[in-house]
Amino acid sequence: MEIERFIPSSQLIINDDNSVFHIHLKPEQLRDKIILVGDPGRVTMVASYFDSIDYDVSSREFHAIAGKYKGKELMCISHGIGADNIEIVVTELDALANIDFKTRKVRKDKRVLELVRIGTSGSLQYDLKIGDFVIAQKGMGFDGILNFYEGRDSVCDLKFENQFCTYVDWNPLWARPYVVDADESLVSRIGGDDMVRGNTIASVGFYAPQGREVRLRLKDPDLIKRIEEFRYNGTPITNFEMESACLQGMAKLLGHKALTVCCIIAQRREENANTDYKPSVARLVETVLERI
Repeated sequence: MEIERFIPSSQLIINDDNSVFHIHLKPEQLRDKIILVGDPGRVTMVASYFDSIDYDVSSREFHAIAGKYKGKELMCISHGIGADNIEIVVTELDALANIDFKTRKVRKDKRVLELVRIGTSGSLQYDLKIGDFVIAQKGMGFDGILNFYEGRDSVCDLKFENQFCTYVDWNPLWARPYVVDADESLVSRIGGDDMVRGNTIASVGFYAPQGREVRLRLKDPDLIKRIEEFRYNGTPITNFEMESACLQGMAKLLGHKALTVCCIIAQRREENANTDYKPSVARLVETVLERI
């Protein structure tokens, strides 16, 4: 049984206009179905499909638009790049849903949010091509954020983690990876024959943590090769992105439903990339809007 406690202003900052600190949304502006994107500009693109707009709020890299699409109440919010931003956005969305801003206490009746992130990604397998859509059925976080939370093991696939760390000879100086499944009901509803069910790595950075060398040399140049070769119950690591695991882990701990689906825009093993990926992402947005 959850113990009722008062959450002081130093723990949850509420602005003078009764909006939550970073994303600047008020409790009455929250919607139950939420699309998350990295790029603030992509929020405008997603909202261009809405039949009506209720509000448009921007603060830093966090841009939110709410409206209706074919009778569905939706909002789209940007989170910027990386798991640290995901932690902020998910925590503050949950606060809007489940904390009384007047009393600063957790509500007894919990509100469940559906969080679907639409992103871009790089393929780690030859059969996963540019333009393919991949659901992070399992998201593996290299960022370590979930390791700071009580209950982390209860939402993670510990067997997957252990086998992965052993196989790739994981450096103990790095944060221990954590693996979290996407919500099964969202996978069933959002996914179709047009989407691959993947084991997705949410990397802690874009360059060295994903095996890219520009000027600085890699500590472990062969890590990516071992990641590509690893199999869990016969299935490979499919792709790299940067947010899926933290989103799915935070959501599970808080009692929400979450999923990440990405459009492949780079083929790492063939060493090519598509910079003209916006039409493919638009097709993915249209698909998610129909199914959410």
